[in-house]
Amino acid sequence: MKKAEIKEMATKDLRDRLEAAEKEYLQTKVNHSISPLDNPSKITSDRRMIARMKTELRSRELNEK
Repeated sequence: MKKAEIKEMATKDLRDRLEAAEKEYLQTKVNHSISPLDNPSKITSDRRMIARMKTELRSRELNEK
């Protein structure tokens, strides 16, 4: 998902997507600690995507005030 796609999403959808992404990220980390992933860079990309979503939510929150 790209930055532009995140900005186009509704706030409620973005929160739902963020929650799902965080759960998936934690599960991926646990699985990686048990047995190595084929693509460990997925952990980094997931973490960055979560940060992008949180940043967009925060900017929307500040713009509402």
